[in-house]
Order: sequence, then structure tokens, then C-alpha cells
Amino acid sequence: MPSDCIPFRETNYFSSLICDYLDQKADLQVFYSRFPELENFKAQIDEKQKSFPISNREVLLKALKKQYNGFNPSEATEQNIASLGQVSTFTITTGHQLNLFTGPLYFLYKIISTINLTKVLKEKYPEYNFVPIYWMATEDHDFDEINYFNLNGKKIQWNREDGGAVGCFDTQGLDKVFEIFSSEIGIGKNAERLKFLFREAYLNHNTLSEATRYLANELFGEYGLVIIDGDDRELKHLFVPYVEKELLEQTSYASVLPKANKLDEAGYKVQVNPREINLFYLTKGLRERIIEKEGSYFVNETEIEWSKSEMLKELYEFPERFSPNVMMRPLYQEVILPNLCYIGGGGELAYWMELKDYFETVEVPFPMLLLRNSVLIQTDKQAEKIKKLNVSDRELFLKQHELINRKVRQISNIDINFDPQRKLLQEQFEAMYKLAEQTDVTFKNAVKAQEVKQLKGLEMLEKRLLKAQKRKLGDHVKRLTTIQNELFPNQSLQERTANFSELYLEYGKDLIPNLIKHLDPLKGEFFTIRF
Repeated sequence: MPSDCIPFRETNYFSSLICDYLDQKADLQVFYSRFPELENFKAQIDEKQKSFPISNREVLLKALKKQYNGFNPSEATEQNIASLGQVSTFTITTGHQLNLFTGPLYFLYKIISTINLTKVLKEKYPEYNFVPIYWMATEDHDFDEINYFNLNGKKIQWNREDGGAVGCFDTQGLDKVFEIFSSEIGIGKNAERLKFLFREAYLNHNTLSEATRYLANELFGEYGLVIIDGDDRELKHLFVPYVEKELLEQTSYASVLPKANKLDEAGYKVQVNPREINLFYLTKGLRERIIEKEGSYFVNETEIEWSKSEMLKELYEFPERFSPNVMMRPLYQEVILPNLCYIGGGGELAYWMELKDYFETVEVPFPMLLLRNSVLIQTDKQAEKIKKLNVSDRELFLKQHELINRKVRQISNIDINFDPQRKLLQEQFEAMYKLAEQTDVTFKNAVKAQEVKQLKGLEMLEKRLLKAQKRKLGDHVKRLTTIQNELFPNQSLQERTANFSELYLEYGKDLIPNLIKHLDPLKGEFFTIRF
């Protein structure tokens, strides 16, 4: 199983913010606490250990045991849950939406990065325990983002009425999705395993939250993964002081907005803009923003209204009804978990970088931020085709027209590069300019216009010659196009489009163990792997 690595910057699929972060650019250091290098974790451990109360561990332990009731956690997962009661145990966390049948491939890479980092940390710091956490985004309400997955270029979608937190959605209607999925993947040992996973997860569990827990546990339970649902009354109770502060003082807005503005001033895209109050009100079928106007509180798009005292009474009696949005969810996570590091994609890390001052304001340690592993998987057959076409892994990441133009120029039996002719033409016009200087400005302008015309003509001839060679080498161009389209569906990264079931059909139960074996969470580069 050979593999190679490419710097993220060279893939051209990652933002300048993330590339500069990986390069540890000095200007970005004000947006994070510690860079995720192995030696930096000891200071993070010490900081978290001093600030995380044992009482929070007791609540966390009780909540997890309750959440796993009725499931079948592995021995490794049970041991990890039990160890969370010890002051020497810390977590490494990733989070993801409840995408149907895991959604895009990178769901796997997030969790594998998390599992592998706990292994690396245990080797480096054997006196501590490290638990991999998958935080289910059960309170999310963007159903359109999660109700489908792509399989062999087809969109398999779950159609149902929207409304409220997706974790509470019942699984009715997924039997029809299962029929379509089963028909698409056909028969065979690996196909039957996939059908079993889908059927058990979505047809034998009542809610999307339960289905996702089952599926993630089946895929990663043997590695000790602990799955947590933040939509929990007892866990929310721990968060009440921070919610109260948000409601009364609009703490996150005051802290995050200046930080976001600094990112913008530095030339980076601001991922998320904070609201005055970054909380939702959550009940069955409803998750809407909380808004404050002249001392009263309202739930957007409803007739619900409270005075300040009524709002606080509601918070103390029903903390589970207050749901953090994207700005406050990271804080909620760090309040209830003894967490050291958050692992996410580029977009996630971008909004985390807006939050450092907010964490300092509420006196909660800011976690280390690690970009998840990214992977391009090639089958042996695809790798052989790529070799015959004489395409490097780096060239595969080029835009398709750039890749085709480059390879046509390389294999053509005539020189398509007119740079020597351009140089000669420019040298000839230099003599014309010297002559023009002895006359008047109008003649000099005429010379300039003629030079531009001649150079443009050369450019057009070069393009026509390249186009003619593409036609002549049409078979080669077609094979180039086909292989790149296979590896970059819709001209996007494989991991952002394809579902894991496509690869599972090919590799079966070897898929995840091989990825765990070969991916290094601290490598900081894009992996290409040939199975």
C-alpha cells in the first residue's frame, strides 16, 4: 500500500489561511494558542488539568453511560468512557453533522485522525490517557446539507419534511432510500455488509441521532471511539453560567467580532460572523434564534417572548432548550470535555481562529487546532493508468485544462511553446523604439500598438497549434480526462464528494484498518494512497 504526500498549498484546494497556518506564519499566531506539535501537548495538558473540575468529569461519565444505554460499545470504548472519570485522562475531539450514511469520505478521515492522534500521544506521554471523541452535531438544523450522499456519481437522497434539530428526526422514509441503495450496490460480500450497516442503522433505530451513533460505533468502536451527543440536559446544565453570560452581556459578539475583523484586515476570508446572541431556542420541531430587544427576549419567527427574569427562569429550569450556534458550540464542547485538541477541516479551523479572545474572556483554555488528514485514494488499476500516462501525483491536482495543456506540450512531437519567437520579436521592436525616440510620440505609440498586435497574433497561433495537437492526440487527452474525473468527481476533491461505500465495495473490512495504519495525523500534508 504505497503512499505519497503533497504540501497542502500545492494542491490548490486549500485557503491561504490554512496554508499560512500550517506554515506557522507569524502574523497568525495571535489567532491560536499552541500549534499542534507533539512537544506542545504537555503544556496543553497542564493548562487543561488545572481548569477542568472533577465534578464535570462525573457529569460527563454519567451522561455517556446513559447515551450508550441500549447500544453495544466495544471493550475499548467502555474502558475509554470509564477512564474519563480520572484526572489523568484527556480527550481529542472531532465533530461532524449527521450526514446520511456518513456523507462525504472525509467523515472517515476526521475520525481516523482523532484515533491516530490519541495513539501518538499515548506513546509520547504514557502516564496520561487519551480518548478519541466524535461529537455528533445533533442540534444542527441544516437538513438539506445532510439528507443525501453520493454513490457512483448518483445522488441518493432522503426526502422528508424539515424542521427542528436533525438529531430528533425519526427515520421514517429511509426504507425507500435503502431500496435504492441496495439496488445500486448489487450483490457480493462487501455489498451485503454495507446493506447490513444501512439497514441496522436506519431501519432499526428510531432517530437520526441513534442511527448515526450505531453506524459510527460499528465502523470505529474497536478503536475505542467515544460518541457524544451534546443535546443532553445534564451536560447543558454545566453550560448554564456561560449561556447566562451570553444572554445578559452578549459576550461572544463583543469578543469574536474584533477578532474576525483582524482576520479580514489581514486579507483572510472570515468564515462566520457572530450575532449579538449566539444561541437558539430548541424544542420539538423548533430551533430558532434568540433575539434581545430593549430588555425583552424573543424567539425568531415565533410568538415566544420573555422578560429578563423569565428568560433566566427558563434557562435554570430547562437548560436543554438552549442550543449554542456555531460560535458558541466550541465553547460548550470545551466546557464539558477535558479536551486538548480539536480536529477539523479548513473551514472549521477558520472559524475556530475567530474564538481565541472569547475563550480568554470566559476563562476556558483554548484547544489546539489540527487540520484533519486529507487523502486521495487510487486503486491499483488507476495507479497503473496514471503511470502509463506519465502523470505525477502533483499534476493530478491541476485544473483539467492545465493538466491537458501541460501533457500535450510534453508528448507533442513539435514545439508548441512560442517563447523564443516572442523574445525575438521583442528584441526587434527594441530597435524600433530607439528609432521612434528620434521622431515624435505618435510614431512611438504606433510602434507599441504594432508590437502588441504581433505578440497577440503569436499567442493566437500558439493556441491554435495547441488545439490542433489536442485533436491529433485525442486518445491521450481522453484517457487523461477520464482518470482525473474518476479521482476528482465534478472537478472536486474525492474526499468531499464520494461516499465511503464506493471504496468499501472495493476493499471491504480492510479499508479502515489500512487507513489507520498509513495516515499520520501530524504530518501536515495531503496523502495519496494506492491500495
